[in-house]
Amino acid sequence: MKKNLELRKVGINDFEQYNELLKYVFQVTYNKLNLIGWQEKEMKKAKQPTLEKADVIGWFDDGQLVSQVAVYPMHVRIFGHTYFMGGLTGVGTYPEYSNRGLMSKLLKRALEDMRSRGQHISYLFPYSIPFYRKKGWEIISDRIEYEIQDFQLPKYQEVDGEIQRVQINDKKLREAYQRYAMRTHGALLRDDLAWNEYFLWDSDDLMAAIYYNANGDADGYIIYWISDDIFHIKDMIHLTREARIGLWNFISAHFSMIKSVEGYTYTDEPLAFLLEDANIKETICPYYMARIVDAERFIAEYPFKPDTENRVWEFNLSDPLLSWNQGSFRLEIGKDGKGRLERIRQASSDRIDIQTLVTMLLGYKRPKYLNKIGRLEVNEDILNMLEDSISQQVPYFSDYF
Repeated sequence: MKKNLELRKVGINDFEQYNELLKYVFQVTYNKLNLIGWQEKEMKKAKQPTLEKADVIGWFDDGQLVSQVAVYPMHVRIFGHTYFMGGLTGVGTYPEYSNRGLMSKLLKRALEDMRSRGQHISYLFPYSIPFYRKKGWEIISDRIEYEIQDFQLPKYQEVDGEIQRVQINDKKLREAYQRYAMRTHGALLRDDLAWNEYFLWDSDDLMAAIYYNANGDADGYIIYWISDDIFHIKDMIHLTREARIGLWNFISAHFSMIKSVEGYTYTDEPLAFLLEDANIKETICPYYMARIVDAERFIAEYPFKPDTENRVWEFNLSDPLLSWNQGSFRLEIGKDGKGRLERIRQASSDRIDIQTLVTMLLGYKRPKYLNKIGRLEVNEDILNMLEDSISQQVPYFSDYF
């Protein structure tokens, strides 16, 4: 093992090595590329924007890239406020360099860089939930997979709008998503890089349809493909009840062509209750994780619920990697819902870790539940104050990067 390891930025000149490490770690074989109709050169073209727009750092051994992480510059909506978010991806190390602490140092450096750029929160898709929990990330969203038989599809209902099939890169589809994301807690505000990642591993068979209301506004869409008598739904969004009905009318119109519908939903509302025949198969699993990068700055932007009086909480915060998130703090929440977190000298019996703090503030798990399972140590008065101060809505996140 060579000992002249160097941690530095991965630049465009390192693209071939970056690409090879990605392929090895995520087992992207030529067969897998062929299944989605790709050639090797197409993958390179698709991943090159990462190095051009993302912040990528890695360990080099005598010029050879052996470990890396990438951070996408992204924005997410959290209870009506837009946060600058660091999307962590491309995490990988060649196996002969594992168990040497390289990845922990890379993640710490990546978080330090996020802080300096003003990215006070980070999202990632976990290949190992235990690993990322140890580094300060926690689950904040779920994905529900469902299967509906053809005879269980909703019956046709009259709506004022209409459906139009479009290409997946249609401008109106992107506009509909932007409207939806701006009013949806937890959602990613997609730029060109995010849209590229959203469709990156999909085949050329994808299709889309937009629901337009009576005024011609795009109130929802569905992205789908049909194969082996199955209607596959990649994603479906709707801003109104009418749009939801119109999109399901469109799906049900394929009755004679399919045997079943399979898809995903990313809210905390199972689909079954909306169907007349609710006896469908649904499987829920954790999806994305998040981490607060800088607790003081995150709280300064966080929209707590307004109240008739100011609220105060003193607590001890722990963080496995970042010293600025460790110690005793005082949280003051004004009547207008603006929070202020400052470090204090005196110790507190109230305790919370950075993982629990993010899942609580993003609404994935409520304070009373976290207290019940031993993740939040506070008295009843503080518990009730936190319940009243944090909005009740689970994050929606349908992207993958």
